[in-house]
Amino acid sequence: MSDVDQAEAGETEIVRAGGFNLSNLAYNAISEMIRRRHLRGGEMIVEARLADSLGISRTPLREALQRLEGEGLVIKGTGRSYLVRNVDLGEYLQSLKCREFLEPEAASLAAGRIPAGEMVKVKLEINQLRTTVPYHTDAHWASDDNLHELFARHCGNDVLAEMIRKLRVTTRLFEIARLADRLEPDSAEHLEIVEALEREDSKASRRAVQSHIRSLGKSALDNVR
Repeated sequence: MSDVDQAEAGETEIVRAGGFNLSNLAYNAISEMIRRRHLRGGEMIVEARLADSLGISRTPLREALQRLEGEGLVIKGTGRSYLVRNVDLGEYLQSLKCREFLEPEAASLAAGRIPAGEMVKVKLEINQLRTTVPYHTDAHWASDDNLHELFARHCGNDVLAEMIRKLRVTTRLFEIARLADRLEPDSAEHLEIVEALEREDSKASRRAVQSHIRSLGKSALDNVR
């Protein structure tokens, strides 16, 4: 290990010992850059420039990039470089088709298992999102995550839930540039899902989730015609 690498490793250990993790800061910052499209699909992440802009060394930055790679948001390039993962229409539609098999099943299994308080919270977020001015991308992401995670987490099958989470990472990378256009359709479709879950109606929950995912695919195709 070079003197520079040793120094960076020592710095990271000191930061962690103090209960403040620079790699978490880097992870959050890069995730935000991807969400806001300051880093776009296929774009190379220049470590030196990014480390300088964040005011950290490369060691915690690399830890953050490795974590993002594990989540499927970035991919390894040549050498030590990373690229923001690019998801094209074809991969998006194929991933949606897989979600169409998995998520309706998860919702059907979750019906009757979800605590009422959690459903009330998710429903309130959806209704607040529809009336928030100006539109806020992060609030939309949070509401979307919370709704889909609600039935994935309570489906009683941890493997199924994890598969859904990984597929959602893929589809999110494609949807980032188009999210605002989905505010009203997403909100209406999400409410249908929550209301079916509230009724503990497994068949209606299945149909509502299936209809929602098919709507996402139709929207994507409509945008390229």
